Amino acid sequence: MGRDTEAIERDIENARNQLASTLDELTVRTNPKNLVAGTKQMIVAKVSQPNVKYAVIAVGVVVGALVLRKLLR
Repeated sequence: MGRDTEAIERDIENARNQLASTLDELTVRTNPKNLVAGTKQMIVAKVSQPNVKYAVIAVGVVVGALVLRKLLR
């Protein structure tokens, strides 16, 4: 014996609600402002790590020395 139409309609409504919820979540996640904010947080967290921070400082010192060397010639 098959399911009654009310049960099928409830299942369809539940599926619709889940789909709407998923679409709302995707809309929030793909919002450009949210993507920029998330990327910024990730970069700041990465650069705050000591090994990355010191590597960036070292590269800056080397580039600065090369620029000074070029200017003083």
